[in-house]
Amino acid sequence: MGEDDRQGGKRKLHPESLMMSHGYDATLSQGSVKPPIFQTSTFSYPSAEEGRSFFDVAAGREPGTADVDGGLIYTRYNNPNMQIAEERLSLFEDAERCAVFSSGMAAIATCVLAHCRPGDTIVYSRPIYGGTDAFLNKFLTEFGITSVPIANTGSASALHEAAAKARSMGRLAMFLLETPSNPLARLTDIAGARDAAVESAGISQHRPIVAIDNTLLGPVFQQPLRHGADISIYSLTKYVGGHSDLIAGAAMGSAEAMGPVRALRPLLGGSLDPHTCSLLLRSMETLTMRMSKAAENATAIAAWLQRHPDVGDVFFPGMAAEGSCQRGLYETQCSGPGALMSFDLGSREAAFGFLDALRLARQAVSLGGTETLCCHPATTVLSGLTPEERSELGVSDGLIRLSVGCEHVDDLIDDLDQALNKVMHSKN
Repeated sequence: MGEDDRQGGKRKLHPESLMMSHGYDATLSQGSVKPPIFQTSTFSYPSAEEGRSFFDVAAGREPGTADVDGGLIYTRYNNPNMQIAEERLSLFEDAERCAVFSSGMAAIATCVLAHCRPGDTIVYSRPIYGGTDAFLNKFLTEFGITSVPIANTGSASALHEAAAKARSMGRLAMFLLETPSNPLARLTDIAGARDAAVESAGISQHRPIVAIDNTLLGPVFQQPLRHGADISIYSLTKYVGGHSDLIAGAAMGSAEAMGPVRALRPLLGGSLDPHTCSLLLRSMETLTMRMSKAAENATAIAAWLQRHPDVGDVFFPGMAAEGSCQRGLYETQCSGPGALMSFDLGSREAAFGFLDALRLARQAVSLGGTETLCCHPATTVLSGLTPEERSELGVSDGLIRLSVGCEHVDDLIDDLDQALNKVMHSKN
């Protein structure tokens, strides 16, 4: 299906409406309302000449026509479930091309390797997802690719300074930025990163790719491509999958930026299997609903935590101070706050006591599911950093990360309240 099926009368349909049907023709599958799972490794082609053409397009030896993949060949390259998932996901950001992967890390690694070469440098936001940090600083360094961290990604001037430092060390190939940051919910100036990339192109005659990890707010509350990013990256495991029952990733962007990524994916073997693609199609039908409900719950909980006398700082995108740089970025880039927050209880002892006293919220890493999850970042997702590095980033031993789900908000607040009371009473 093409552009015509996106129209509802004279008005363009919203993504949440198109999630039910876009990219799928039921008449080709015996009228099945939902796409069947194409559980096959390979596909037969009608003629030898069409087989030749399919492989030339898949290998990049000739351009595709109506179908960007040229045709169905082998599930490591493409599959109907994969194509439908990619077409529907791309609607949220009006992306020209999308690719789904076997995990978020497969998406990140493929995007980086597609655009970076030995001797190149990468500017990345810190803190960043632990797997990304390890990939940049433990794996890529073995291949001569150097990474330059930047903590203050909300500052356009800081982005330009980091770019200048990176250029002094090699060819600046990429900005790899996570926004909001995890777990302190700090926003990155996406337009500022784009401007720094344009400036770099004028200085070094090479335009670095701006890649944004959009897992925490995307695709419902933030669309980086609309603000100048070249590639928007996702761990679909989180909100898009949304049920804590799959592992997947995605990248989307312009045809130019995504061309090398799509070409490299089958060579690295990170394509997503048909069954998981089918689960994603199920999840995308309720994505806007789920994220909106979780964000509504999170907004109420963040306000309650901020008023609680035993809770220190609360970090949540929707609570940035009026007039601050972070507030300006929130109002410019975001249409909602998401459902991830963190708050400080002052000590590791208090944090552990609180976590162990929870009854409804569960202790686990990951986020974005329908259930509420809590964890202690210093000893889990950021345990690979030294205490000094965590302190420098503002991550204390008393910090709790909370991924708010879709339960009734009153029940969640009651659970948080009883856990806090239990911790505070044990101190007295």
